[in-house]
Order: sequence, then C-alpha cells, then structure tokens
Amino acid sequence: MSLDQAVPGHTPPDTAADAARPSLSKGVKARAESASRGGGPVLDRVVPVSGRRRSVPRWLRRAVGPVALLVLWQVLSASGALEEDILASPGTIAATAGDLLSDGTLPSAMLVSLQRVAVGLVLGGVTGVVLALASGLSRLGEDLVDATVQMLRSIPWVGVIPLFIIWLGIGEAPKIALISLGVAFHLYLNVYAGIRGVDAQLVEAGTSLGLGRWGLIRHVVLPGALPGAMTGLRYSLATAWLALVFGEQVNADDGLGFLMNQAREFFRTDVIVVCLVVYAILGLIADFLVRTLERLLLQWRPTFTGQ
Repeated sequence: MSLDQAVPGHTPPDTAADAARPSLSKGVKARAESASRGGGPVLDRVVPVSGRRRSVPRWLRRAVGPVALLVLWQVLSASGALEEDILASPGTIAATAGDLLSDGTLPSAMLVSLQRVAVGLVLGGVTGVVLALASGLSRLGEDLVDATVQMLRSIPWVGVIPLFIIWLGIGEAPKIALISLGVAFHLYLNVYAGIRGVDAQLVEAGTSLGLGRWGLIRHVVLPGALPGAMTGLRYSLATAWLALVFGEQVNADDGLGFLMNQAREFFRTDVIVVCLVVYAILGLIADFLVRTLERLLLQWRPTFTGQ
C-alpha cells in the first residue's frame, strides 16, 4: 500500500501543486472546452485604454499649490478684497518685473547682489572648512577652536552689523563680512559633525590596510564627512541670501536690497514682491546646483528617495 493510499486526506505533491494554481487556469480550460464543442471562442472583457488609471506627472502635482495660490491672490485683488496699497496683484507685479527687466534695473541689481554673495560665500566657506578640519581632525584643535566658535555662534550674527560698520565703514566690506560670518558657522558645524561622525570601524579597516594618518584623512575621513559638508553648503547658501538682505540695508546704492529700500519709501509693494521673487528664484537655482553637485560627488551613497 502506498503512502498516498495509507494516509487519508493526503494529497500527492503533483495534485497539491495543481490545487494551488490560480483559478485562471480553470477558466482557460473551460474556454478551451467550450471552443472545442463548437460554442465558439469566449471573449474576455477588454478595458479601454482611456479607462485605465493614469498617474499624474510629479511636476504637475508640485505645481498645483503655487498655481492655486496665484489664482486666489488674483481673485482677491480683482474683487477689491486685497487693496493695491497692501499687496499688488500678480498681474501688476508681472508688469513691474517686465519694466525693471527692460530698462536694465533688475539685471544690474541682481549682478551686484550675486557678486556680494559669491565673495562672502568663498571667504566664509574657506574659513569654516579650515576651522572644522582643525577642530575635527585633532583633539588639540578641538580644545583651541571649538569652544570659541560655539561661543561666537550663539551671538546673533545680525546684531554685529553696528560693529562691522564701525570697524569696516559703510562700503562693501561690512556686507561681505556679514555674509561670510553666517556662511562660516553653518559650514563649520556640519563639516565638524561629518568628520566626527565617520564610522570608527572604517578607520580601523584603513589602519589594518596600512594607511597612515594622512592616508586615513584623505581616503576615509574626508569622503565620510562629504555628506555633512554638502548639507552645510546648502544651509550656507540659504544663510548667505538672508545675510544679503540685511547687509544691503547698510548704505547700499545698488543691489536688490537697494531696490527694496527705495520701494519701501514710496510704498511700491509690487517692486518689493519682485525683489522677493528674485531672491527666491536665485535661492532655488543655488539649491539645484548643490543637489547636482551632491549627485556627482555622492554617487557611492545609497539614499531613500521616497515612495
């Protein structure tokens, strides 16, 4: 007597596999038997392409919020609920932006502001990175540098504008110094945290492979700190634009801040909003450049991109 006959209810392996198959195979057999009996082929219901679910492009989903805000803004302005003296309508702002572009006022102001940000970013970036390397790579450097930087970081950097004016005058120097100060703190904190956040096991592995101190710094520590440096760069760019707004309030005769000061005196809300939009666009462009740099330099790091 076989095992299948001796054990009641036991299903042979082949029979169990057939029982586990989807019911779709039964439907296929039924249609085949119906066609063999002369009943003709059985046609399945075909779902039209237009009835299938289509995913909305991501750029379109991201544009819904800003477009809805602009529409609401325009409706409130057209109905009179939002007066021009309080906030100009989107149509008026667009016309003002066109006038400022056509007469060259806005491009000239943008160029001056970009130069100030670029110089301040370079000076502050170099200072912050050098201090972070000195503090992160050496305990002696940490003892000498970190406490001083943390103390200065707790001081509101906007509050030192009067001192910068006394020390550096009212020219370009205090504006660039203010931008450099804000940039240096962000880069210092993130680069320092990136260096100290490198896995100790990677350092031990590099040491076992024969790497010396400078070899470890070059091949292990600095690449491990690079993600933190990129994050610090993004924060630094945002801080640079914020510092530029405050810096250009100090006796500026050109730049986006100068345009905003003039517009404030004449209650030109349209010009103020145009300058704010330009600040936002420049900030988005800077963030896009940093993201591109991250993709190029951090290709080795797997990241979660959302679901």
